Amino acid sequence: MKNLNNRYFALRHGQSKPNISQIILSHPEEGKKDEYTLTSEGENQVRNSLKKAKEQELLDSDTVIYSSPFSRCKKTAQIAKEVLGVKDKIIIDDRLQERWFGDWEKSHNSNYQKVWEKDRQNPKHQEEKVESAFDVLKRTISLIEDLEKKYTGKKIILVSHGDALQILQAGLLNKSPSVHREIESIDTAEIKELKIDK
Repeated sequence: MKNLNNRYFALRHGQSKPNISQIILSHPEEGKKDEYTLTSEGENQVRNSLKKAKEQELLDSDTVIYSSPFSRCKKTAQIAKEVLGVKDKIIIDDRLQERWFGDWEKSHNSNYQKVWEKDRQNPKHQEEKVESAFDVLKRTISLIEDLEKKYTGKKIILVSHGDALQILQAGLLNKSPSVHREIESIDTAEIKELKIDK
């Protein structure tokens, strides 16, 4: 991708209940459950991030909001819609959902590190039934390609998860998904404009 017709803003969901429990929660059906939504602190984090972005005139009521179907992202997207005064509906897209961590599901989140170490060696690895970084890149980039055909001159928020957003950013910078952890990470509730390597 040489140029983008739109401006894309990654918004990682706020602090969630799985974050507090320190578990990996990546199964699509589990992720949609309300019991795994944001904590009250997470809601505050998101609200503060959006207020700041609005004050800085980075985002406004014309912003288009796309979200992962996971409850922690949908709640984050709802707060974004409310704070920015967006009238249009939030669009849910499965391509923004959490990376599937396979056999590591519901284990301690220190196991992310093991997956990332394998990613460095081989971005196509699917050890322990993990969704490969390469496959995450394919699905997130395909969303950007579709949005580029659908919109022009829009600001678009992508409400998603750490790995999905890191891997997408790597792809836009024309880097291998194997190095996604070497790119500056996006904190919970952080809004970051996604850049491309021209």
